[in-house]
Amino acid sequence: MESAITDPSVMDPAVTVFAGSKIVSAVFITFSGNCRKALTFYQTCFGGTLNFETFEGTIEGYTEVPVVSGSLVSDGITIYGSDLVHNEGRTLGNYLSIFLHCRNTKERQALIGKLRFNKPGSSIGKDDGRGQKLIEITDAFDVRWILSV
Repeated sequence: MESAITDPSVMDPAVTVFAGSKIVSAVFITFSGNCRKALTFYQTCFGGTLNFETFEGTIEGYTEVPVVSGSLVSDGITIYGSDLVHNEGRTLGNYLSIFLHCRNTKERQALIGKLRFNKPGSSIGKDDGRGQKLIEITDAFDVRWILSV
C-alpha cells in the first residue's frame, strides 16, 4: 500500500506527494452546452491557460460543438469541465461549493467583483471589512464559490 507524504516545500494543502510524484486537487464541473464560455469567463477571473478537446460532429440538442474536456490551469486553481452531461441530467444543488482561500480581503473583494460579472446581487454574504471569514457567491453559471481570508 502506497503512503501519502506531505511535501513541506509545497504551501498548498491540497497537494499530496505519493512516492515522489505530486497529486494536485482540481475541480471538475459539468456544464450544459456552455463549457467553453464558462472556462473562458473563469480565465478572466483567475488568468491561466485554456485547453479544449471538442466532439467531432454534431450532437442533437447542442447548438455549438460540444466540449468533451476543457481545462483552465492557473497559478491559483485548476478547473476542468465538459459539456457532456450524465444520463440522469445536470442537477443544481447546494451540496457542493468551490472553496478558495484569498490572501486578504482586498484580493477577495476583487475576486467577488469578477465572479459577480453579469450576475449582480449574486453574493450571499457581505464583506463588511470586519473580518468575516467566509463569503459565498454563486456565479452566472450557477457555480457556488466560498471565498475565505
